[in-house]
Amino acid sequence: MASAVPSTTAPESIPTHEELVARARAMVPVLKERARKCVADRDVPAESIAEFQEAGFFKILQPKRWGGYEMHPNVFYDVQKTLAEGCMSTGWMYGVVGCHPYELALFHDEAQQEVWSEDTSTLVSSSYQPVGKVTHAEGGYRLSGRWGFSTGSVHCKWVVLGAMVPPKNEGDAPDMRAFLLPRKDYTIDRDAWQVFGLQGTGSHDVIVDDVFVPAHRTHRAIDGFLCTNPGQKENDGALYTLPWAQVFMRSVSTAAFGGARAAVNAAIEIMQSRVSTNTGKASKADPFLHAAIAKAHAQMTEMENTLRLTFEDLMGYAERGEPIPMEKRTLYAYNSASVVRRLADMVDDMVQLLGGRAIYMSSPIIQPWLDLNAGRAHVANDPNNRTADLIGGILGEQPGFTFL
Repeated sequence: MASAVPSTTAPESIPTHEELVARARAMVPVLKERARKCVADRDVPAESIAEFQEAGFFKILQPKRWGGYEMHPNVFYDVQKTLAEGCMSTGWMYGVVGCHPYELALFHDEAQQEVWSEDTSTLVSSSYQPVGKVTHAEGGYRLSGRWGFSTGSVHCKWVVLGAMVPPKNEGDAPDMRAFLLPRKDYTIDRDAWQVFGLQGTGSHDVIVDDVFVPAHRTHRAIDGFLCTNPGQKENDGALYTLPWAQVFMRSVSTAAFGGARAAVNAAIEIMQSRVSTNTGKASKADPFLHAAIAKAHAQMTEMENTLRLTFEDLMGYAERGEPIPMEKRTLYAYNSASVVRRLADMVDDMVQLLGGRAIYMSSPIIQPWLDLNAGRAHVANDPNNRTADLIGGILGEQPGFTFL
């Protein structure tokens, strides 16, 4: 438990990048053992959450003033993709819930105090679909609605929900905001999450029935875009000057690397012993399967390196106090959005070449294949949503840039 005021000093011992990844790597076997239960229960096991807390994983992007590590985003993503190699649902959940300490650091300090003053390990879930009904109220807003896809919600005491604030004056534009609510102000519908992949993420529906949200517990999308967030006053490190959308987009594409790595390992495992009962040919002598596995491995490595360099570049701008060129923001958003679909297609190529051995639910490749195809559905993983922005950046125009 934390003190009632934020810490003014860094934690006594911050683990290194390598130590955190090694902790994640050590957890992969047990996450594999729990994966079937995770999927069946449609939630990450509580034991895994407790172990992540103990390992310090949720502190990676949390401000030092709240006992966090305030580390380079690539540390966070390297831990995420490693966990996802054991169970992609678990890695996906960690990516989404684990990036919210970063988002909370952008809120007004009063909101941070409410969430973390008694317990700095408190977790937050989200759903950014702008489906809520908002009305103006003295000192804030009243919010109602039903949001889907709140990953990891049963493990969290707070939630961030997206909604459009209607203008007070005729002719003004609506204001997209994220609303922060405590657990007492919403209910969770655990029956709605019935899906074919990423079942274990526990991305349940959240229901809000006309509750008051004070203004300090809202975060404007435009502030995240312009990097002018109120929380930067207290959390003044370079890390918190990055565009929020760039951080979040990577959190929903990075788990795919772990899922794809698990699929490649599974394909190799099946290949070693499979002999077609119809043709008598051994898969380990199949040049087409070899090519599909090699392609997946090589292109996965290429994408990992690209996204790692992305955040090296972004953090370079942040540390120099320089604005990030819009053409780079559009390119980096497009690159992240392309990852899941590319990996899903390559795993699909391998599955097609593994015959009947691959289609059983007991096959080690089938759950990663299902998870990757489910991950394609997230709005941030659709490169078509980024095409106009990318072309606009190339041409020097600004067509929208709504999520960059």
